[in-house]
Amino acid sequence: MPTTKKESFYFGVIMCFGMVVIMTFYNLLINGLIGKISLITIAVEFLIGFIIALILDLYIVGPLAKKVALSLPFDKSKKIFLIITISTCMVFGMACSMSFYGLLTSILSQGIGDLSLFEAYLEIFIKNFVVAYPLQLLVMGPVVRALFIKFIKKSGQVGPYKKVLN
Repeated sequence: MPTTKKESFYFGVIMCFGMVVIMTFYNLLINGLIGKISLITIAVEFLIGFIIALILDLYIVGPLAKKVALSLPFDKSKKIFLIITISTCMVFGMACSMSFYGLLTSILSQGIGDLSLFEAYLEIFIKNFVVAYPLQLLVMGPVVRALFIKFIKKSGQVGPYKKVLN
């Protein structure tokens, strides 16, 4: 896990990149847009989504999710509980936030049909959450943590939360 602001930034970039790539293609697939829109449009949509997700992750949802997770009554000494709780809060917050982006792009590109704004938002949120939550817990979380430990976290570095053994 990141222990400095620089490490948190790198961790956030890697996590956002992976989640946005997969969720972009998932949304293209479920909306029947693969093969119907150009690669340039997909790249622009990805870039905008990535920038929005990264800003939310680093400055709004991330700090709020950590604050909420750490305020919940559970055994924080068990790292797995802490990871699952923070990840759950992050996915919920990011799915809520990014579903607004999805709603906006849906309205601009194809409309929302006969649904109210709330119904359209709720539909987008549910479709995204049911994929993002297991994706985060079972795939991206473990993969990003492994990449982070291997390539970014300096071996032998002691963070402020680790106890130095004499």
